[in-house]
Amino acid sequence: MRFRQYKFKFYLNARHGIYKNGVLGEVHPHTWEIVINVVKGRDETVKFHHLEHRVEEFLSRYQDKTLNEIAPFDMINPTLENMCEYFKDELTEILNRNGWIFLMMEMSESPSMSYVVSLIDDSYTEEMQTINSLADRILKEIKQSRDETIDRIYSDMYNK
Repeated sequence: MRFRQYKFKFYLNARHGIYKNGVLGEVHPHTWEIVINVVKGRDETVKFHHLEHRVEEFLSRYQDKTLNEIAPFDMINPTLENMCEYFKDELTEILNRNGWIFLMMEMSESPSMSYVVSLIDDSYTEEMQTINSLADRILKEIKQSRDETIDRIYSDMYNK
């Protein structure tokens, strides 16, 4: 395994109202659960508190607020889907700047339903397959060379 994958959960307590046919519905509270899956290089030191601090810092501007009054949700309908897409874009940028690869985000406003966005697209998958294939070939050649060296040593020892 070349990378380590982690899952973090965060909670956002806030209120919102959804526009339907141009009319703002009742503003009501939620505790949104936000789950992010991220990857870090295996040889890198993992400082969990840095990641947690950065995400909490981002979410703090929305914590205990009415989302309809805060950008960008003063201009776009603060539906679960719109919130998740916006948070994904912002958090991806923040986490990438801090050495993390953002894979997936799941956001829910109730225990029975979540909205999920994934950053693993076909091009990323193909690139990772190419990298993994190359790494596997290198490891195979190293192993083969090692085995040949061991065979030669045993052969030399027993043929003396």
